[in-house]
Amino acid sequence: MVHVQVGEQAAPIKLVRGPYLLRGSPTNMVVRWRTDWLSESLVRYGTNSGNLDRALTNLTQGTEQEMNVSGLLPDTKYYYSAGTLTNTLASGGDVYFRTSPTNARPLRMWIIGDSGTGDANARAVRDSYYAVSGAQETDLWLMLGDNAYGEGSDAEYQTAVFEMYPQLLRKVVLWPTLGNHDAGDTLTGTAGPYLDIFNLPSNGEAGGVPSGSEFYYSFDYANIHLICLDSFLADRSSNGPMVTWLRSDLAATDKDWIIAFWHHPPYSFGSHNSDSDEFETEMRKWVLPVLEEFGVDLVFSGHSHNYERSFLIDGHYGYSWELQSTMVLDNSLGQIEGGGAYKKPAGGLAARRGAVYSVCGCSGEGGELNVEPHPVMASAHGGYGSVIVEIDGLQLNARFLRPSQEIDDHFSIDKSGPTTVGPTLQIAAGIKSAVLSWPTSKPEFALDWKDHVQNEWSAWTGPTATTHGRRNVLRVNAVLTNRFFRLRSPP
Repeated sequence: MVHVQVGEQAAPIKLVRGPYLLRGSPTNMVVRWRTDWLSESLVRYGTNSGNLDRALTNLTQGTEQEMNVSGLLPDTKYYYSAGTLTNTLASGGDVYFRTSPTNARPLRMWIIGDSGTGDANARAVRDSYYAVSGAQETDLWLMLGDNAYGEGSDAEYQTAVFEMYPQLLRKVVLWPTLGNHDAGDTLTGTAGPYLDIFNLPSNGEAGGVPSGSEFYYSFDYANIHLICLDSFLADRSSNGPMVTWLRSDLAATDKDWIIAFWHHPPYSFGSHNSDSDEFETEMRKWVLPVLEEFGVDLVFSGHSHNYERSFLIDGHYGYSWELQSTMVLDNSLGQIEGGGAYKKPAGGLAARRGAVYSVCGCSGEGGELNVEPHPVMASAHGGYGSVIVEIDGLQLNARFLRPSQEIDDHFSIDKSGPTTVGPTLQIAAGIKSAVLSWPTSKPEFALDWKDHVQNEWSAWTGPTATTHGRRNVLRVNAVLTNRFFRLRSPP
């Protein structure tokens, strides 16, 4: 690589991209920016905007500046500055980040898809969200692919992302997924700019099981487990690396909510038809059964340049005409004021109890006036917009926000109520021990036992069960007599 400077050698170094935040966790944050000439990098940070009492320096000369700030406290607001040893390029009261919380608390998430036009439509969607948010902070920010049209080049990312959202990028971590245009709209694409621009947690740096790939990954935030999948370049088959990793990742999480996102929607009658698009049919056939087996709650996709949102459904992996009534677990709109929120049990009992699938590919692209509703869809709209999701404990509320600041759809999922679903107790008997397991729940079910079928049941007072993901696991050593077990409903 050859660097050529035109103009005075002593011209001050300028900021041309960022700063922007990536791969946030409870204890780490990646801060990146780009300069117009070679320089070293310096980040100062602290919990008081007037006293940035800690610093991190990299003396290697470059234009792509990347600093991994570590040793942070969870759910803590840090102010920071970014620049060189002699010149601060970004600082102030609006240059800060908040580390991920580890416990449940109220939070807000912004979801945009196919936003990469860099035009007036994308700006209108952005400005509407800024207006309704006001001073309220954004905790999570998802991009659903086609983040930069038309081939996902570095220059297109500069226009569609870095010049479109500079205020949000400097204080909210961006979590993207790969769209077809981000890989040059070709299966032979390498998505080089996408991988160069983003630091994504392939090694489990933000929670979850390491995926070994930046194309698909997971992370935790408060009481949510989020999963990003690659619906374009990755092997989508049930025994491929991505779905194999997905199973292990889902089995390991104990979070209250599971939210997944990728580009190609499993259900859509919008600008792309999920009955004929191979990327969509394969995600529906191979990925959805795994997600629903472990109790996914909400799935976001883009690609179709419109908004669509399903009922609470489970088990529909075929074509649209193969939908059966038993696969729609709640055919209401899921609105508190019009029949009530969608209800699901908490913990491991949420498995196969329904999910909502949403398409939001209209945050830059869009404009279609009429959208035929797919049979699973409760709502379908043309035009432009974005989605706001707010979670407080075991309650979730989602809204489809227009550039006019009007709300054209909303729904809620409530997991806080008493469950009517009973857990299944599984017993794997061995030669010298037996392993009991049952789903976690809120409140928990109690374990009873007896050593003869005619005896009275007693509360189990032996070793305490451990939790693996959303299952309670108890190993019982072998005894000479029989043992009988049951689960008792909480009082």
